[in-house]
Amino acid sequence: MNDRLARIAAIALNTFREAVRNKIIYVIFGVVVAVNLFGMVLGQMSLNEEGRIARDAGLAGVSLFGAATAIYIGVSTLYAEINRRTIHVILSKPIRRHEFVLGKYLGMAVTLTVLVLAFTVALAGILQLSDTPFGGNLVKAIALRWLELLVVAAIAVFFSSFSTPFLSGIFTFALFFLGRSWAELQAAAERSKDVVIRSIARGALYVVPDLHMYAPSGGEVAGKHVSVHAEFVSWAYVGHAALYALSLAAALLLLAILIFRRRDFL
Repeated sequence: MNDRLARIAAIALNTFREAVRNKIIYVIFGVVVAVNLFGMVLGQMSLNEEGRIARDAGLAGVSLFGAATAIYIGVSTLYAEINRRTIHVILSKPIRRHEFVLGKYLGMAVTLTVLVLAFTVALAGILQLSDTPFGGNLVKAIALRWLELLVVAAIAVFFSSFSTPFLSGIFTFALFFLGRSWAELQAAAERSKDVVIRSIARGALYVVPDLHMYAPSGGEVAGKHVSVHAEFVSWAYVGHAALYALSLAAALLLLAILIFRRRDFL
């Protein structure tokens, strides 16, 4: 058991090291900081909306650019080993395929966690410059965005277990977009008068993960309007979202492992 965990940890550490050496990560971080600064400038140009715009810009940066990072790393991490033929060397060692997949995902999870923490520190610094409190609501919102990124990474690993990076990226982005539109799909399934649209929407609800729950600000939760700038979701809601994220990620990784076991790399 200890040997198995050690092998998974070694793969995760190697994946993290490869990710932090990737210049694209630093470019994305720079873009997020620039977006935050731009949000602060827009806030100063508005009337008493500095804090609101700064928070919104920061959360948008964490969500969009964090998802882009998760997709980029997720769709390339398995394929890179296959393309470079290093997969033969790795699997010739006492490393099982499920350990390889789990290690790769955990390495991605660590990378995304560090990236979100860096985004958070940058956002906190910018809010400090604009004399805007960070607040518990923002902590909850960032925690939800982090959970969403873990799900997106699992989706990317699932598709990359059997497809090329280009197609995996398209499929993952499509699920991310549809997942963020989950509330609209649910509304279409319940209210649409068109039988075809209603049937498609109902079918999509069984396939598309509910990523809308990780960006509830500005919408309704249990019939109540919530906002990161006013009354937000509870920590119980965050806990429920965490259980959903872990369950979904586990299911996707299980499917990825089953597919990856059957692949022939010759």
